[in-house]
This record gives sequence, C-alpha cells and structure tokens, in this order.
Amino acid sequence: MTEDDWGFDPAFARTLAPLLDALYTRWWRIRADGVEQVPATGPALIVANQAGGQPWDAAMVATALRRHDVRRDDPPRFMAPDGAFELPWASTAVRRLGGVPAAPGNAARLLAEGHVVMTFPEGGRGTGPGYARRYRLERLGHGGFVELALRSGAPIVPCALVAGGPGAVDRVLARVARLPRPPVPLPVLPAPARWRIAFGEPLHVAHHGPDAAEDRALVLELVDDVRARLQEKVYDSLVNRKGAL
Repeated sequence: MTEDDWGFDPAFARTLAPLLDALYTRWWRIRADGVEQVPATGPALIVANQAGGQPWDAAMVATALRRHDVRRDDPPRFMAPDGAFELPWASTAVRRLGGVPAAPGNAARLLAEGHVVMTFPEGGRGTGPGYARRYRLERLGHGGFVELALRSGAPIVPCALVAGGPGAVDRVLARVARLPRPPVPLPVLPAPARWRIAFGEPLHVAHHGPDAAEDRALVLELVDDVRARLQEKVYDSLVNRKGAL
C-alpha cells in the first residue's frame, strides 16, 4: 500500500490519470488559465465555486494542476462532504484521490503540513441554484475558509469554474427522492459542455495575524472580497469560453 496518513494513494492516482486526462481533454475540453497563481511551495487554500458537481470539480482542478506540472509531487487535497464517504464503492476512490472529510480540523492540519487544500464553500447550494442562476455564486458559507487562512497564514487562491452543471441522472434521482439536489455526490458525468478553469491572483492574509480570525467584520469582508473575485472570474470565463459545445 502507498497511502499516506490521509488515505491519498499516489499509485492509484497515477492509474486513474489516463481516464481523468481523457475526460479533461475530450469530454469537457477544459482550458485552464492562471495555474501559475498556485504557490509552488508551502500551504495554500484554493477556494472554488461548484460547477460540475463534486467529485468532478475537484478532480478536474487537480488534473489541471498536474497537467501544468504544478505541485505534481504534492497534489491538492480537497474537502469532501460526508456523503462522499457513505458509499463504500465511491468513498475509496474519493479518499485515494485526495478527498478528506470536510472538517475545519482536517483542513487546518493539512495546511500546517504544507499542503494545498481545495474547498468549495458554497456547499450544496452551489449545485442546484436553478438554470437562470447557474452562474451566480451563492453565499460562501460563514467565513470558515477565511478563518483557516488567517490562522495558518496560507494565501487564498480563487478558482472559478464554468461547466455544464450536474448530469441529468443526478436531477432525476434527486426528484425521485423529493430533494432539491442529490443527497450524496454521485459519480454521474455532467454534460459534455466545455469547461473553463481560471485561477485568480492569491489573496495574502498572513499580515493580519492569526488572531484576526476572531474579527468577524474582517472575516466577512474577506469573504465578500473572495466571492467578488470568483464571480468576476466566472463571468470572464463565460465570455471567453465562446460557447458551451
């Protein structure tokens, strides 16, 4: 076994790399911009909106970094909801690809170890806002990711995703279950629409000091700043995508 303390398995990731590359280049025809914004060393917190639905969002962001040779030896670890670990056949793959249960303590420890951590603070709200609002970002939680960045000193790297949205099967299953969205992240492929991934300039917060995590006004101000940066990148990506097909 080659798994680390978090369950990430580099050998397993290498085995799945050709499949992820095929999805990246042929199914979604992804273009990634700004990958150089991700720090080459040290901890960093990638904050992304939800577009295709986990785990595909996280897998494609990680694939973009790998294909551009960014942090190849230390791929990002992504915060995954509890539902991702409730199905044995799905949880094993998520864990071995770098998924970690979404808990502040886990993220803090990963950052302390110098890893890149990927989080999707929209949560479930970001996967089902309706067709008319599919490119409008939802609220980015209550500022937990900002508090993490302040306490760890890690820069926040906005990552905007524009994709085709969750697959039709997800919606059907959600409707059958009488839920607004699927109860767990389902391994159903979103539509083969073009994706754009755009990394923004890092937001450095270390100068505020770790005690600033207790300053709610500052935390909420930084949350709004990150959301505005993400929303701008989403709109820019829509303009530059030149059609979804």
